[in-house]
Amino acid sequence: MKPRSQLAVLIAALLPASVLASTIEGVVLNNQGKIVTNATIEVEGSDLKVTTDENGKFVIAELNNGLKELHVVAPGYAHLHRDITITNDENQSVTFNLKRSPIEVIDIEATPIHMSAMESASPVSVLSGEQLRRQQAATLGDSLEKLPGVNTNFHGKVASTPIIRGLSGPRVLITQNGLDVSDVSRVGPDHSVASEASTAQQIEVLRGPATLFYGSGAIGGVVNVVDSRVPTDSTTRGEWNVEHNSVDNQKVASFNATTGTDSVAFYADAFWREADDYEVPVAADIDSDGEEHRGDYTVENSNEESDGFTVGASYLMDNGFIGLAVEQFNRQYGIPGHTHGEEEEEEHSDEEESVFADLKQTKVQLLGEYNLDNKWLNKVNLRVGHTDYEHAEIEGAAVGTTFKNETNELRIDLLHNQFSEWNGGISFHYKQSDVEAQGEEAFTPPSETESFAVALMEERHFGDFLVQVGGRIERVTIEAGDVLLPNIDAHAHDETEEADEHNHEESAEITRVFDVEHEFTPISLSAGVVWDFTPNYNLGLSVSRSERAPSASELLSFGPHIGTGTYEVGALFDLDEDGHLGLSDQAIDLETANNIDLTLRKTQGDVGFILNAFYNQVDNYYYQIDTGLFAESGHDHGDEEGADEHDHSSELPVYLFKTDDVILHGFEAQIAWQLTDEFKVDLFSDYVRARLKNGGDLPRTPPLRFGSELSYQTDKLSAHIHVTRYQKQDRTAPQETATDGYTLVDASISYDLSVLNQDMSVYLRGSNLTDTEARVHSSFVKDIAPRPGRSFALGIRGYF
Repeated sequence: MKPRSQLAVLIAALLPASVLASTIEGVVLNNQGKIVTNATIEVEGSDLKVTTDENGKFVIAELNNGLKELHVVAPGYAHLHRDITITNDENQSVTFNLKRSPIEVIDIEATPIHMSAMESASPVSVLSGEQLRRQQAATLGDSLEKLPGVNTNFHGKVASTPIIRGLSGPRVLITQNGLDVSDVSRVGPDHSVASEASTAQQIEVLRGPATLFYGSGAIGGVVNVVDSRVPTDSTTRGEWNVEHNSVDNQKVASFNATTGTDSVAFYADAFWREADDYEVPVAADIDSDGEEHRGDYTVENSNEESDGFTVGASYLMDNGFIGLAVEQFNRQYGIPGHTHGEEEEEEHSDEEESVFADLKQTKVQLLGEYNLDNKWLNKVNLRVGHTDYEHAEIEGAAVGTTFKNETNELRIDLLHNQFSEWNGGISFHYKQSDVEAQGEEAFTPPSETESFAVALMEERHFGDFLVQVGGRIERVTIEAGDVLLPNIDAHAHDETEEADEHNHEESAEITRVFDVEHEFTPISLSAGVVWDFTPNYNLGLSVSRSERAPSASELLSFGPHIGTGTYEVGALFDLDEDGHLGLSDQAIDLETANNIDLTLRKTQGDVGFILNAFYNQVDNYYYQIDTGLFAESGHDHGDEEGADEHDHSSELPVYLFKTDDVILHGFEAQIAWQLTDEFKVDLFSDYVRARLKNGGDLPRTPPLRFGSELSYQTDKLSAHIHVTRYQKQDRTAPQETATDGYTLVDASISYDLSVLNQDMSVYLRGSNLTDTEARVHSSFVKDIAPRPGRSFALGIRGYF
């Protein structure tokens, strides 16, 4: 039982009713009449929250007169809402009956209004508990890719970011406890996300525009990694884990723990991971005798070493908490495909040619919550963050390029008391980021982005209808004082040798340098309704209009980006009639998404489902086009005698950021059937069609996929078989190749035991059991870095 619940029961037991404020006491049962322990009962619009004891009982004390909306939550059950009116300081006794839900319903942590997979107008997903531990990987995108509507841009197992409904990069915001993770993963697919899943409590995904809560950088969705680094209670608990994986000889160890006294709470976590290059299967070859032969090869430069730790402490008050946490995150990883000099003389060693990233991040977070005894305001939530990020790309012993990001962020949510049955509040959000890249592959100039926003979010129940509305206005400024416009030798490969030679002489190191300052005012509006039109079913509708300011890299890029194998040129520039790159005369405008979501859910019973369809029209969409030109990568290995002066091996295709109107539409489906108390079947499918409004396809769009999972669960044993089919993707952009379909089979089994009064779980997990050659269509390195082959992970996890 939580301390607050114990206190409420103690007060109720020791004091006579005449001196008590109004109380609600009761019991929580399931639909078979059995008690439900550890169910949480909270009063909406307040911080009052209690937990049922071993007898399923609870007491909520110190309630004022008026309408109280109670929200009852328990693992494995559908959420329950109940309105209770208190008059004349009376005490009430209630019984809540929960119905089973085969789809786990978990609340989103970092939003000021109530959101969960089964109840909010906007579609959300939460990965937590055993499911999170089963699916966690070294990178964030790979950890989340089994969620409906979420894919990975898999970059050789060393880096990945989530793709939500076909959108990624600067359109999908990644946060830690509601604050920007503040790395440079949104700039390039070879840049790792500086966040760790093995120490997380849960990972939340908001599909579709989430600009109301997080700003214009969340026009495609949000991934929020939640942990307890700033603890909200002092209950002693924790977990630890060690694991070994066969496909890359990966070794992982992690732990997290919380403890404290009545008024002070402490938290600590740490992790360590080490892995070699991973093995992948190759397709069968047929020899001269007609026999098939399969084999494995290793994806070079896909090794990594990671470690990190977090320490935090909180001061616990009767009316809230305030706490501070510091994290140090370190990662060294190879970058597949990011090598130079493949055609150089043999005296250059592989070690010198391989490039790896050395990532370091220090993050400080100050989190607080205070409940007010005020006529208007009910609660204040405070989030403050400072992040100092740096990663160097190292070739041999030399640092080629260094990326830095220093971010300061402040977010204050003021939640009001229930007003005419409306719950919600106003949010103030400030963020300032200094991003800098230095070196021969620094394709973006140093820039500062600053934003300030005010948002209003409200919700109210009208009988069987839940209405959620909100709006947000921002001011975003982008400043760069050293923007370069080099006179590069951009040319087509079919030009004559004379033209190549003339252009090379003409370019003669002429570079223009100028200052850039842009100011934008994105405005976002959203409205949604959830209708409980019949028992156990609801229908959700969400419409939004969201605006996004372009990122600095989309505007200002001008240089080689080896991670994507392109020479990137930002939207601030354009090609003239003669094919030369110069300043663009097109207006730099906001990107605007008009999105509609329709969701049908079955919330209770042995069968549950979530069926969602979406349509998203994005005007002024920033994306890259292939200009048909090529430019030198700028990476100089020294002149070599006998080299072909017209060799194109060191050249990169020039890609230019431009804008166009695009349409993305598709669906996500999730069905769960609890066959018996032990067996459950889950089915899912998702699809996104991403196209230009006037014809043509957007690149690297994930294909249609569908899959199933059969689960067996008892008190001690848990077993799962997961099969996913990825269809062929042949809707491709110019210069993009189709990707064959494939089927992945994964399985896991775990057994719980107790050793020396320590709860432990031993598990074995198998991935890609059929050793299928699988290439991820959304990956920039799909041709050289397929998914890992068959692998087995053996581990042990402990809880206290």
